[in-house]
Amino acid sequence: MNITLVFLGLFLSVIAGGLIVSYFNATNKSHFIKLALSFSGGFLLAIIFQHLLPDLYHEGAEKIGIWILLGFLVQLVLEYFSGGIEHGHVHVHKGQAFPLILFLALSVHSIIEGIPLGNQYAGIISEHQHANGSLFWGIIFHQIPVSIALMTLLISTKLSNVYSWLVLLAFAAMTPIGVLFGFYISPSQIGLDVPIILAVVVGMFLHISTTIIFETSENHKFNFIKLISILLGCSLAIIMY
Repeated sequence: MNITLVFLGLFLSVIAGGLIVSYFNATNKSHFIKLALSFSGGFLLAIIFQHLLPDLYHEGAEKIGIWILLGFLVQLVLEYFSGGIEHGHVHVHKGQAFPLILFLALSVHSIIEGIPLGNQYAGIISEHQHANGSLFWGIIFHQIPVSIALMTLLISTKLSNVYSWLVLLAFAAMTPIGVLFGFYISPSQIGLDVPIILAVVVGMFLHISTTIIFETSENHKFNFIKLISILLGCSLAIIMY
């Protein structure tokens, strides 16, 4: 896929989430967002086990498991500040102040996950890795429900509708910024092996996907439709590649 299309897809996936909230009145409390989260959780989990983990261990980086664990823990820390918006968990209070810390934590998450994509298109990551675009589509399917949750939060703050959209546009630029970092700065330039940043991202995805799946349970039992959404996400990841 052309890198211009990658930038466009990443940016428009966030805009799509904002439009869904603004024009279709689908908030993070709606059935749509819950099903979209379930689908994205299944898709992320499938690409982790089908593509990303095999790619990482194929590269043979030393102690790669530690970096995956680090990514898991980094996401845990980020969610302490973001309140779990990465998996649709939002506390909405009408008229609340703009949640700057939440926005910064979510932006850091988005920038980090874009770096391996930039490494791929710069040719730093070997050709067989992600040639199928699984990492790109994993981010896309995850960004839409996250942007719905963020826009739901923004419209409940003291910000006007115009400023809410400006904040969302700023967030839409974060993953492309990460792609630019990865495109122009190789891991070796900052003293890291090539697979390490990808391993951190895989750990972050592992935390998000498992949290989404476990939080789709009600009274410790899966709602049937949500279970189907998770299975569809997994199936699509397998069928696409």
